[in-house]
Amino acid sequence: MDDKAKLPVTIAISGAAGQISYSLLFRLIVGDLLGLDQPIILRLLEVPQVIGQLEGVAMELEDFASPILAGLSCHSDPLEAFKDADLVFLVGARARGPGMERADLLEVNAEIFAEQGWAINAVAKRSVRVLVVGNPVNTNTLIAISNAPDLDASQFSGMTRLDHNRAVGLLARTCEKPSTAVEGVIIWGNHSTSQYPDFHHATIDGCPVVACVGQEFEASFIEIVRRRGAEVIRVRGKSSAASGAHAALCQMRDWLKGTPKGSWTSMAVVSDGSYGITPGLVFSFPVETHDGHWRIIEGLALDAASEALIKASEAELLQERDLVGHLITRPPAHHA
Repeated sequence: MDDKAKLPVTIAISGAAGQISYSLLFRLIVGDLLGLDQPIILRLLEVPQVIGQLEGVAMELEDFASPILAGLSCHSDPLEAFKDADLVFLVGARARGPGMERADLLEVNAEIFAEQGWAINAVAKRSVRVLVVGNPVNTNTLIAISNAPDLDASQFSGMTRLDHNRAVGLLARTCEKPSTAVEGVIIWGNHSTSQYPDFHHATIDGCPVVACVGQEFEASFIEIVRRRGAEVIRVRGKSSAASGAHAALCQMRDWLKGTPKGSWTSMAVVSDGSYGITPGLVFSFPVETHDGHWRIIEGLALDAASEALIKASEAELLQERDLVGHLITRPPAHHA
């Protein structure tokens, strides 16, 4: 550790008793996000009904005796959980229940994320970075942003890194290469089955991916990535947890520390009109990051088929936005 001890970073996590958080929390206290020389304070948020379970998770965290865990508390009030937070992971979201329509799911989650956006705006650090993990990711991010008028929209992002990692993993397996050989994958659009996983700009060991997999692989590639989450549930009987937690760590870590020079990742961020996407919509783009800031990669060539897939995902997101429009208190804008 440095001669001068670092001040703790306060990290707040909603849905902290859930399966994704259970995988995420223990990664945080062993330094997988900020390193073993950075003390952290964890503020855990849950609904009152499961505070008992959350306290059990907190006991396990304490039993790690982590040298970097400088503070730990459990909360059911977001104003307490988000107070002075430097980083926020919004993991908790209502899952679709029997007979629940997509519009119902959007409505109930919009209310949750409206409240959380308002609380973050009220009490978090003015430099806070907020990563939305709970589904429907893009629209939940939009709602949180719109209810945090004193913060810049660029301080929020929605997680499409899991889709990005799934695409990288699939290409690496198909070409029998390590995942580190794959660069340039893009997830466009919504974190849903309308997303467009794009390998047209991707390379593997510096060569175009299409030279390895063939153009005929594209249709199956898109469908496999789009439906991977449902396939995990079908096979495992539970939704993705460890891979979701890992993706959240990857996205936040790249956001804070930067993407490697000349490369990009996929993040759902507020559109500035790039690629013809409606300004203010939260859309997954290729982005590069540096020192806690992101920038959409501009000028990538798109063929007609790619443009059509991107516009289809935009149309779904516009429909979602309209369904919860009454909870959008301001049009989000990126002011950086």
